[in-house]
Amino acid sequence: MTSLSDFIHRFQLQLPAQPADLANNQRNAAVLLPIICKPEPTLLLTQRAKNLRSHAGQIAFPGGASDPEDHSLIATALREAEEEVSIPHHKVQVLGQLAPLDSSGGYRVTPVVGLISSSLSFRTNPTEVARIFEIPLFDALSLPHYQHLDIKNRNRQRRVYFYWYREQMIWGLTAAIIYRLAQQVQRSV
Repeated sequence: MTSLSDFIHRFQLQLPAQPADLANNQRNAAVLLPIICKPEPTLLLTQRAKNLRSHAGQIAFPGGASDPEDHSLIATALREAEEEVSIPHHKVQVLGQLAPLDSSGGYRVTPVVGLISSSLSFRTNPTEVARIFEIPLFDALSLPHYQHLDIKNRNRQRRVYFYWYREQMIWGLTAAIIYRLAQQVQRSV
């Protein structure tokens, strides 16, 4: 891929792969994969606050559990992104969503891909987010950059992906989401 328009074209032409091994999680969540529209597009990530009960200090996308007032999982992702990093929901051009993944915490997480302007300013909600940072989109979508480890947890085999960007390790569900996006847009059209 050489451009953001090529990425958009490939993303919108390919249906997301539906994994066969999803658990029967009852709780829904959604995350926003915010792609910042720059000459070299970037993907916005957060580092979770260190005082959180679960996944403290880990790298994540803005997102969280679905609330009863959310009319869709896209609405959940947009609401959470606005709460966590001040991305106004009306400033996101939603491209679509990936197939859901099950988290180790018992959530079925739906990734929502959206474009945002490079002119937006971000502010972290310090109770949820320690910091935000960007990684180059096309670097993150390069499948050879990923490594994996197969582990057995609760009598279930799982593949855990790892991706290093500079001195930052992105792993677990966040890396799996990016890896799945990369697989989707790398398929020949």
